[in-house]
Amino acid sequence: RKPRKARNGVVVRGDVVGGLARAGVRGDPEGGSKRDRARRDDGPERGGVAVPGGRPREQRDAVHRGARRAELAPEGESPVVHNPETDEAYFEGLEEEYAIFDGEDPVVTTTACFDDLLIPPDHPGRQKSDTYYVTKETVLRTHTSAHQSQHLRAGYERFLCTGDVYRRDEIDASHFPAFHQMEGVKLMPESLEMSREDWLASPQCAAVASDLKKTLEGLVDAVFQNPDLEKRWRDDYFPFTEPSFELDVFYQGEWMEVLGCGVIHTGVLDRCALASRRGWAFGLGLERLAMVLFEIPDIRLFWTEDPRFHSQFTSGDVVQFKPYSKYPPVFKDVAFWIPDSYQENDFFELARGVAGDLVEQIAEIDSFQHPKTLKTSKCYRVTYRSMDRSLTDLEINAIQNDLRDQVADTLHVELR
Repeated sequence: RKPRKARNGVVVRGDVVGGLARAGVRGDPEGGSKRDRARRDDGPERGGVAVPGGRPREQRDAVHRGARRAELAPEGESPVVHNPETDEAYFEGLEEEYAIFDGEDPVVTTTACFDDLLIPPDHPGRQKSDTYYVTKETVLRTHTSAHQSQHLRAGYERFLCTGDVYRRDEIDASHFPAFHQMEGVKLMPESLEMSREDWLASPQCAAVASDLKKTLEGLVDAVFQNPDLEKRWRDDYFPFTEPSFELDVFYQGEWMEVLGCGVIHTGVLDRCALASRRGWAFGLGLERLAMVLFEIPDIRLFWTEDPRFHSQFTSGDVVQFKPYSKYPPVFKDVAFWIPDSYQENDFFELARGVAGDLVEQIAEIDSFQHPKTLKTSKCYRVTYRSMDRSLTDLEINAIQNDLRDQVADTLHVELR
């Protein structure tokens, strides 16, 4: 499969963000349309398995719902559409040509998602409480970096990779189990082979970092439509880049983190048989950026079918979101004694499976340890709110009772 070239009007819509549909979640072993299948890279054998296979049904449903709703936004009528189009148009304007990938299979191997990126076996991101495992050796990609080594081994030296990614996470206005990222990679000309320590101290490494920063400063100027945008760089740490950086911009009176990036770790390039090459990579979260640019208060709005949301946006224009309704929340508390094996993300994922998009936030409001039994109790406040209608106490009481029952049965907690 070959990538397409950058062009104006590139969008992220169903053929990109409906990744789970391509992976067989609608019972189609091939998944997706003929166009999707023609554009898709050869991925791990799926055999029609429900994704994420082997997980409780309510967890699968939560992710499936996100992927299905991602297909509903009309082309050119979603703020998520704006970001990759603007980003790709910026790279199209550079002297060097970047290949663009936006149709890879979201089911990847643990080798591609973790090992090729030097993410150690004990890293929290590899745990089942953080990642959707399809099989023991395949996962729903947690970042678009999962395709980086694949394309480097195929000989691509400059490319962008945009797609849907999946993580089990907390529940609030800025987190959702399915969201979107853009990955960018550039290799530099052949470099003199040297030790890791000598490389990090060399002028050549500094030159790669300088090229990275110059490129990304131009990108954020284009995205924010402000050539005078104030920026700052901070040192950071990622397993797959060295040195690593975060880029912040000063926007609407405060500093905001925009993206992470760095010089590609020599170990990553070694695994791709590119020991003599050097380069840089960056990752950009599209929803996070769109929420700031368009002043969108809740990430669930990206998945709404309500035309009052989608009709406010035209691709290429940065406009302030105008709230069309604010339905009242319904609060419910749940408390339980937790076992030693308790993982908070398991509770969050279970709640998503029971309540779907009606759960707006879950916040821990109390925690204590019994002085005699040494057992730990946690109390959570669940905020229910629909983006489209008012909720009734009868409806939410039924959901809350179902949640309590499933928490006790699935997570082996003792309800209080």
